[in-house]
Amino acid sequence: MASTGISVSQAELEANKGKESVPEPCIVVIFGASGDLTKRKLLPALYHLEQQNLLPEKFAVVGVARRDLSATFAPDMKDGIVKGGGVDEKEEKLGKFVDRILYFKTEFDNDEGFEGLKNFLAEQDGKFGTNGNRLFYLAVAPEYFADITQRLGKHGMTKHEGEGWVRFIIEKPFGTDLESAKKLNTEINAVLHEDQIFRIDHYLGKETVQNIPVFRFGNSIFEPLWNRHYIDSVQITAAESIGIEGRGPFYEAAGALRDVLQNHVMEVLSFVAMEPPDSFESSAVRVEKLKVWKAIEAIPVTDTARGQYGPGTVDGQQVKGYREEDRVSPESQTETFAAMKLNIDNWRWAGVPFYIRAAKRLQTRVTEVVITFKQPPLHMFKASADADEKQLEPNVLTLRIQPEDGISLKFGAKIPGPTTNLAQVKMNFSYADVFGKSSANGYERLLLDAMLGDGTLFAEGAGVEATWALMTPVLEAWKQQQNEFPNYAAGSWGPAEADELLGRDGRSWQN
Repeated sequence: MASTGISVSQAELEANKGKESVPEPCIVVIFGASGDLTKRKLLPALYHLEQQNLLPEKFAVVGVARRDLSATFAPDMKDGIVKGGGVDEKEEKLGKFVDRILYFKTEFDNDEGFEGLKNFLAEQDGKFGTNGNRLFYLAVAPEYFADITQRLGKHGMTKHEGEGWVRFIIEKPFGTDLESAKKLNTEINAVLHEDQIFRIDHYLGKETVQNIPVFRFGNSIFEPLWNRHYIDSVQITAAESIGIEGRGPFYEAAGALRDVLQNHVMEVLSFVAMEPPDSFESSAVRVEKLKVWKAIEAIPVTDTARGQYGPGTVDGQQVKGYREEDRVSPESQTETFAAMKLNIDNWRWAGVPFYIRAAKRLQTRVTEVVITFKQPPLHMFKASADADEKQLEPNVLTLRIQPEDGISLKFGAKIPGPTTNLAQVKMNFSYADVFGKSSANGYERLLLDAMLGDGTLFAEGAGVEATWALMTPVLEAWKQQQNEFPNYAAGSWGPAEADELLGRDGRSWQN
């Protein structure tokens, strides 16, 4: 359709401005600040909050890493904000913001360095009036999570005397299986309370993911249909057209299941499937998400499919196969495609299959949730004058998470003319069309929530362990298999096994 027919008045947009809470004065301390994430994502996101007057006036950022970057760190972060954040370098606010970007050099296993960091942060409290409030962001490799946290605790930086706060954002991956996740939880919880820990999943910063519960529980026309009586099946796809982008060692150790399915996709699934929470307070939402994961039946390996891409064509360009990528074993058994069928054993979803998949080097980049509704009990119309009634397509609701955030609904409409025949049409809502394009990268909401102490969009320890409990047996079963890889061409929609997974249920992927 050419037009969405959806509009939001400027008055409505203006009316919603300024309703957000502003955090208390604080210092954001980023460990691993020399990495790409800080420059490309975190500092641009923090500055976007500054542009919207959502940062406290008394605020500072301290980057911590092992290299001596004191002279170049702030200018380099400014460059990242301008280039990665779509910011005019002449903005008046930018100069003042950069003046509050600081750097501290230390090894992550050096006690003297941590004691020096403690004194340095105390000095900045006096300079910026931040009252000792801290948000530590561990943008480091997973093997440093526990060590850094424990050293901060040893040097008295994990607790605040008085009414202030200390919080920690921890990047994924949070464990590589159930045993490692439990071990990491135990090590970190020995130093921190659970309400201090914010396990970040950047997918939850995406607008369409946040819109799933709003769409469900804020619109009375959809929630009554959101159950086994009306929904035939649910598909969640996280597809990338790119390869591993030079991250051979990382991907060899991770694979598609660990990298995307266990965290991103399972988080999205929980919002799709959860019961209405008592409120949208963090604790209430987390309870309902955990109920969903615990209601998922054990996943037999026969309800899974895995693949690895070979050479092929993507966007008109010839690309090499996974085993030909830099620093990848020529005999690698790592999956770049993972799919499975999940059954949720509860009253709402009994009998409704959830099909999930994540992959590299597919035909196009798309992350979406596809809700397929059941067919009406009686077909009174035909798709065309000479078509079989079985060709009539079901209603399909698609929640697009990336790259073009939005929602579409497919339904049947009468073709104009003297006969009563149906055609499939779409109602389409696009975030960009209605609200305008945004330079936000998804970290804005998550950083703001962490500073406010709102853990709704963050994973908790019990939830991480629940999803690993489901996925670890699959990983162990796959480890015993010797697959004939590669089994799908780059630029295709994956291996034949994934199509067969749905085909035996009489369904197919929505590509």
